Amino acid sequence: MPFWIKLLLSIVAIQALGGLGAAVTSSQIPEWYAGLNKPPGTPPNWLFGPVWITLYAMIAISFTLVWHRVEPGPSKRTAMWWFAAQMILNLTWTPVFFGLHQMLLALVVIVALWIAIAITIAQFRKLHPSASALLIPYLLWVSYATYLNAGQWLLNR
Repeated sequence: MPFWIKLLLSIVAIQALGGLGAAVTSSQIPEWYAGLNKPPGTPPNWLFGPVWITLYAMIAISFTLVWHRVEPGPSKRTAMWWFAAQMILNLTWTPVFFGLHQMLLALVVIVALWIAIAITIAQFRKLHPSASALLIPYLLWVSYATYLNAGQWLLNR
């Protein structure tokens, strides 16, 4: 399969998965989320959508580079396992935070997500440094989101 088809499939799949989270989030913003005390540095709500769309595109490109350009083997299998683990944690955080309103449990999930992203970056770096580099903005954003999650939990207990 050509690279561009794999890339298109990856972008569509990862953006679609991200869209599932947006569906849970959007109904909670006007009332529940709007009523929360927020830590300093909380961005305006409109910023989250464009940031996640951009990050999901970078995540898809990163994944595709490893999928297409790295030969099969144990190292690739391990890297892809970590990639899948971080995506599952990414998709878990939104329903826990916005759907269940469980900020402390969401904080546990996002810390696990941060660790899984860091491990994915390290695994990808061994196989394709550019794929690894594409995940760094994602790790930085999740670091910031961890601060926001922790701040909201502390301010709203």
